[in-house]
This record gives sequence, structure tokens and C-alpha cells, in this order.
Amino acid sequence: MFPIRFALSSKALFPTRKTFWLYLLPFSAVFLWSCFGQDTEKSTQKIGQQALQNSKPNQDAADKNLADSILSEKKNTKDTLTVIGVGDMMFGTSYPSAAHLPADEGKQLLAPVSDILKSADLTFGNLEGVVLDKGGTVKHCSNPAICYAFRMPEKYASVMLDAGFDMVSIANNHVGDFGQAGRENTVDFLKRVGIAGAGLLSCPTAIVEKEGIRYGLAAFAPNSGTVDIRDIEGAKKIVRDLAQKVDIVIVSFHGGAEGSSRQHVTRQTETFYGENRGNVYAFSHAVIEAGADIVFGHGPHVTRALELYKDRLIAYSLGNFCTYDRFNLKGVSGLAPILAVQVGKDGTFFQAQITATQQLGRGGVSLDADKKVIQVLQNLTKTDFPETPLNIDDKGKVTKK
Repeated sequence: MFPIRFALSSKALFPTRKTFWLYLLPFSAVFLWSCFGQDTEKSTQKIGQQALQNSKPNQDAADKNLADSILSEKKNTKDTLTVIGVGDMMFGTSYPSAAHLPADEGKQLLAPVSDILKSADLTFGNLEGVVLDKGGTVKHCSNPAICYAFRMPEKYASVMLDAGFDMVSIANNHVGDFGQAGRENTVDFLKRVGIAGAGLLSCPTAIVEKEGIRYGLAAFAPNSGTVDIRDIEGAKKIVRDLAQKVDIVIVSFHGGAEGSSRQHVTRQTETFYGENRGNVYAFSHAVIEAGADIVFGHGPHVTRALELYKDRLIAYSLGNFCTYDRFNLKGVSGLAPILAVQVGKDGTFFQAQITATQQLGRGGVSLDADKKVIQVLQNLTKTDFPETPLNIDDKGKVTKK
């Protein structure tokens, strides 16, 4: 196995580099197969076969080797895979006015950490809101000035492409902010740009294949139109079925109570403003038993503890990662990790690296030289899961004890 080097700068965390811009690379080893897409294996074979059929009898050796390599691109030879997970993302909203949109179409929001995000084999985040240029029926708001309804214009949401995101959860309490028009355009936008999305009843799971490895995403939330986190038996079935189709299963949940006073995992059902937000502890353990390899949580708008269960990593909340203007970013609410999880091909946890970020002013990601969120994760993990066999050092390296 090659040596692994970690960095807390904008350089790559691991020696792998992300391949992206699918539609610009017709012979890339990156293929999308989800509720939006197509069967990747057949697609690979078809491209390779066409390359051979179209080649001339006396084509040069380079052309033939290219076609042969496409047909044989079935197996990833790396011993370990790196999956990055981040928390809530909202790149500015045009509601109730364009005053809540950042300058330069949001191009600088993710720029300080884009090299880190691109360094993984696969990168995931939670898309908090809908992608819609205009229109839609806004949810009931007695006072639009203080109503938190998130409508991201497509140009602003496109910053995810430049940062190399492969998968997003769309299962959260803001996916219905602008009715069915908002949901449908969000799904359509993700399909058009080649980012896999999951978590709606119409689109519960997604599959991405990269370099011969299939990654599956199942996403859950307690909100209307989403796959219900509170239906644990139903969640287990979804995960079990997905595990039969992929190599690595990623589960995302939007659950738990919100706010700086709710950083601890209670191991019980959590409620917020009278709404049942699920038992995230019972849910996470159940989906791992059903076949999940990594669990990424979000929803509380603060960072929560890490836990290792059956050699699978659970991040109970990844906090507010990149949220512009309409979020409370004071204190711990403005801190979030970039969590790079390294696993074996069977999903077994190997190690992880936390990169500490913070949001200042109106929002947007910046690196935190003081590494405050690492200290938060150290304390919460020791307090909430003293039995878990994890060690988090001061530089953010996460290893098994």
C-alpha cells in the first residue's frame, strides 16, 4: 500500500485526483447511473465497441489501444478509496429578493477549498434548497422578510461543478420551499450537469461509477416528499437493495434537532418545534447493519460527533458547510469539517482526515487556521461515544484506537 500524506492546506489530502466534467470527457472512466441516468456497464461497452467498429483497418496502435482500454476499464486497482463528505450547502437565494445572492454568481464561495474537494475519489454534500431561476409556489410565509425559503438560481448552484461534487442529498426540509416546480427543476438541473441526487420519493437512490467502482447513495429526511428517516424498516430495505448493486454504500440523513444547544447525540427520538426529527442513532446503526459503509448526517446546523460502528464511520452532523446569508453562522454554527473518509474496497474504515473550515460574515467557506471544529469533534466524540474505538488527533487525523 502506498504511503498516505495528509495536508490541511488547499493541496490534495490524498494522492488521488478527481475526474470531473463528465460531458466534456467522452472517454473518461467516470459514468453516471442513477434514477436520472443509464446503466454504466452497458454504456462503457457501447463506447468501446463503437470505437473499435469505427476504426480503420490500418489505424495506428494508439487508437486501438484506446478502444481496448475502454473495453477493459472494469477494475480499480487501488487498495483504498477516499470519499469526502460535507454538510449543508446553499449558495444564495433570490427570495425574497436578489439582495440575498452573492457577488460574481457565487464563484468564490467554494474556491478556497475546491482543490481539497477534488482530491477524493468521490465527493458528497447536502443541497439545502431548490435550484430554480424564478417562479414556483413559495411555502406559506406570514412574513417573507423572515421566511427561510431557499431558491438558488442555476448559475449559482453551478459552483458545485467547479468544486467537483459527484453526489448530493436533496432530502431535507427545504426541498419543498417552492413546491413541485422547485423539486422538478432541481432534479432536472442535477441531471443536466451530471451530479447524482437522491432522497425524494421519486428518486430515493443514485449510483455513480468511477474507475470501475460503483458508489451508491441513499438519502433520508422526515419531510414531505422525502424518503422517511423515521421508517427504519423501510430504510433498511432500501439500503439492502442498493448494496446488491454497488461496491460502496453511502447513506445520508437529514435529522435531529437544530441549534447550538443540540450538538449532542441523545440516542433517542429528537423533536424540534413539535416535529419528530427521527432517532439518528438507531437509524444509523440500522442502515449499517443493512449494508451501509459510510453515514453522513446533517440537519442540526452544527457539527456533531463521529462514531465507528461495525468498522463503518458515522458522522452525525457535518454542520453548515457553505451557506450564504440566510443562515445563523455565529459561534459553533459557523464551523464545519471537510471529512475525507478512506475505506477499503469492501467499505471497511481505514482512516479519515478532517479539514477545519469556517464561515465568516455572510458566508462562504474559508480554511480555519485555528482548527476549531477539530476540537469540537474531539470533545463531542469523547463525550457522546466514549466506547467508540476512534482517535482524533490535533491535526484532524482520525484513526482506530
